[in-house]
Parts: sequence; structure tokens; C-alpha cells
Amino acid sequence: MKTQAPAGALRDRVSELMPELRAGLETLVRIPSISHPGHDPSQLGRSAAATEKILRNAGCETKIVEIEGVPAVLGQIRAPAGAPTVLLYAHHDVQPTGARELWHSDPFEPIEKNGRLFGRGTSDDKCGVVIHAGAIRAYDGQTPVGVRVFVEGEEEWGSPNLAKFLERYGDELRADAVILADSGNWRAGQPGLTISLRGIVACDIEIRTLDHAVHSGEFGGPVPDALTVLAKTLATLHDEKGNVAVPGIAKGKADPLDLTEEELRKQVGMRPGVRLIGDGGITDRMWMKPAVSILGIDAPRLTESTNQLVPSAKARVSMRIPPGQDADAAMKALADHLRTHVPWGAEVTITPRGAGKPYKLAGEGTAYDAMRRAMKEAFGREPVFMGAGGTIPFVADFAKAFPKATLLLTGAGDPFSNAHSEDESLDLKDLERSTLAEALFFEYLAAP
Repeated sequence: MKTQAPAGALRDRVSELMPELRAGLETLVRIPSISHPGHDPSQLGRSAAATEKILRNAGCETKIVEIEGVPAVLGQIRAPAGAPTVLLYAHHDVQPTGARELWHSDPFEPIEKNGRLFGRGTSDDKCGVVIHAGAIRAYDGQTPVGVRVFVEGEEEWGSPNLAKFLERYGDELRADAVILADSGNWRAGQPGLTISLRGIVACDIEIRTLDHAVHSGEFGGPVPDALTVLAKTLATLHDEKGNVAVPGIAKGKADPLDLTEEELRKQVGMRPGVRLIGDGGITDRMWMKPAVSILGIDAPRLTESTNQLVPSAKARVSMRIPPGQDADAAMKALADHLRTHVPWGAEVTITPRGAGKPYKLAGEGTAYDAMRRAMKEAFGREPVFMGAGGTIPFVADFAKAFPKATLLLTGAGDPFSNAHSEDESLDLKDLERSTLAEALFFEYLAAP
């Protein structure tokens, strides 16, 4: 479908394709392809098969490959003579749902409300599969660039086998540019290109004060309980203003863009009386400064609690780290801080739970010029070069595997998509715009 005026023709073609693209996304969302241990691994096989079918119908030569029993989907379209090649990445696995009662609809039965499609994986990241397929279908499979596709099945569990996939299939995936469709837009209707990512370190802390539980009335007073010790220890992770108190962690500055406190509060559903924490600009705090969160605590449930002193308690602590911070050094700093702030001589055990490196992209070159032009045409607005407070560890893996390729982080989600939470959703107009932008990118990269 080569044309002298691609924008209008491609826009019409993508619009025509939307009912089928939406149907494909809904098919994927109905498959509970949760990659976390403890969930049915056969669902990953189902989602890989559905992904392979979508890409094959788009015009790719496809195959399903496995490492350690985890299925990934590879696809390709050979490059026209002299044309560059683009690698398209997405993942077909999803996060667990969390408490089902918090969802307003079945997480695995997609439903549309107010122009948004709700369901687990709609934005993270099954829409990435559909965007790639739609961009290819816009050319009826005859793309002006070579296309390689890699859709993995364990991103939500930290991509433990990604480096092995890239090593084993690197020759089949090598490209001049890589679109990693696992980020999002600045806001609905306004495109974004993510150029910085925070990293993450996490550990478990266990406090023990007693060999066994004892009566709280008989011994409370002189004898400390583990839950109180744990609470006091965790409280030292922030200063009075809410800044991270772990010493030696890098800090930086970010473009403030046009994000206001009012918009941020609306995006996250912050309760009226709650204040923002920390010093500095909002985007500084979200993208270029550390952030500590307590992800969970193991202690007696209220319904299981009795009048006893709790002998041991655990918590999982996560710290996001900005670009420029070494992950190993950050893990050591976090563990050292926790260990040295345990009061009253209580016993403490720190267990590291993994790390992901921060990353910063240059955001320049021919591929970025092509994507900026494509996004502006598709959305009618200039794309925002933005950061992300979250962590995508695989970016470093792709950079290592393909050091000469330009990496671009895109996606169709927005701040209201609720990725990793209940009521995950996707703006359907942004799905269409993002698909058109990728299709235009192929054209503009082929003929800059």
C-alpha cells in the first residue's frame, strides 16, 4: 500500500481495521495469562497461540519458541531492498488481578465504558500486540521496512529468560530500530516518548523479638512486640517531609512539563486531605528521585489477632532509583539503613528480592525524528519527551543485545489506565492513534 501521501490513506485504513483490532485485543484479554508462579501456566500457551494467530493474519511469518517452558512469539517480514528493519516488542502476559471484589467488572471479560475498554492487559500490554499487528495490516503485510516481532510471556515476572531469548534468537531479531511498546502516553490524546526509567531494588525485612507469642497483658510493657519494632523501623525510611532518608542515593532534575498537582491528584485518586510528600518538582519526585514503598506486611490478620505479643513480623520494601544510580549500591544502602535503624536490639534478617537497573535514552536520531513526525500526524499534537517512574528492566537487555539499534519506548496507555491495579483500561481512540503512529513511523523511517 505504498503511497505518495501516506497519512490520509493510512488513517482511513487504520480506521477500517479498528473493529478487527479491537476484537483481537478482546480475545487476548479473555485469556488469564498471568506469568507469576502459582497461576495456571497453560494460559500462557493459550495467549501465545492467540498472539501468533493475530500476527500471522497480519502478514508475518511466525513461530512460537520456548525457553524454560515459557512461550514467546517471533514474527518477521523481510525488508524491501535497501530499507531499514524495525523490531517490534510487546508482552502477552499480565499481572495478577488482586482482589476481584475491587473490580467493577470481570477482569477477563472486556467491557467498554465511556470510550475505554476495561480488562486486565488492555493497556499492559496486550494492546502492544494489537498495535504492532494493526500497523503491519495497514500495509496489507507489505511494509516499507523490514519487520521483526518479539512478544515475550514473562515480562510481568521480571523477564528472567529475556537475555537467553535475545542471545538464542538475536540474529532473527536484529534491527536498526526497536519499538518497545510497553510504556504509555503523557495523557489521553497526547502522545509520549519515554526517555528515562527509574530502576528498582527490593528486599524483605523480618523482625523477631520472641521465641513464641506471649500474653500481651502479662508481659506487655517491658517486652517489645515485633510488629511495633517493624513499624518503627519502616518509619525511618522517610524524613518528616516524606523525602527518602536512605543515604547516598542519586537525585536529579526532570523537565516539569505541564503536570499540575491538581491533575496528579485526580490521576491517582488521592483523598482530599492527603498532602504530597517530598521536596522538589512533581516530575523530579516521580522520575529523578528515589521513592520507597512498603508493598506488603506479613503479620496476623485482624480476624486472627488475639491479645498476645507478636513474636515476628515481615515486610517487603521497594525502592525506586533514578538514572545514574547503581542498583547494587542502592540495595546495599537500603539494607544497611534498615539494619541500623532497628530499635531495642531486636533481631533482623534482610533478604534481597531482586533489582532492575534505571535507564536513560538519548531521544535523538533518525528514528526519533520519524516517530516524532508520525505521532504528531496521528495525534494532531507534538509528542512529549517524558520520564517514567516505573521500571522496565528489559530495556537494558535490548540495549546490550543490539547496541547499534535505536530504542523507542511507546505505548497506548495513559495515567488513568490503572495498569497493575483494578479496573485496568485503555482509551480506544488512543489505541487507534497509536496504531496509526506506528504505521506512519514505518513510512517515515523508510523515506526520511
